[in-house]
Amino acid sequence: MSIGEVLAQLRADFPDVTISKLRFLETEGLVEPRRTPAGYRKYTWTDIARLRYVLTAQRDHYLPLRVIREHLATMGEPLTEVSQSVPVEVPAEVRLTRDELLDKAGLGDATLRALEEHGLLRPRPGGGYDADALEVATAAARLAEFGVEPRHLRAYRAAADREIGLFSQLVTPMTRQSGPAARARAADTVHELAALTQRVHAALVRAGLREILGK
Repeated sequence: MSIGEVLAQLRADFPDVTISKLRFLETEGLVEPRRTPAGYRKYTWTDIARLRYVLTAQRDHYLPLRVIREHLATMGEPLTEVSQSVPVEVPAEVRLTRDELLDKAGLGDATLRALEEHGLLRPRPGGGYDADALEVATAAARLAEFGVEPRHLRAYRAAADREIGLFSQLVTPMTRQSGPAARARAADTVHELAALTQRVHAALVRAGLREILGK
């Protein structure tokens, strides 16, 4: 099926789903339609079953995509129907000590201190580091192998702050609505916006370096 046909299949049960949403879920690795030689997406019934599972878990249980992805990874293939008992247990939030963060990220203490000084990560209120801090620390450790130091990443902090301001304006009206569904929708929107801006950034960098890359 084409992406338009998939949308028609899902719209009856999920009226808010859009082509943009389907593309986003593909970007997040939750469904992997095959591509024709011309580059068009082609979906199978298994793909639709996965999409129904994802959309049901979001709508009825407000699960984040990361947790849904973990659930799908434990299921057998082909997935032919949506489980009537979608797991609702969300793993406890990651909370690492400073030593655990250094060990998991492969980072030196001096580099971690530099990242904190430049505002690139910080402990959570009450102490400890979360999954986002681990993501930053791990990426910083890899970048250091190429000679990129924390001071070189200050521009990313400034860019992130600008995005936070922009996204806040877009999702604040959602957060003013009561209920977990509104909060889940706001979180999903932020996730999608972040993924889209990352794509723009990557494309701009590739375009800017095209001459150097010889492409």
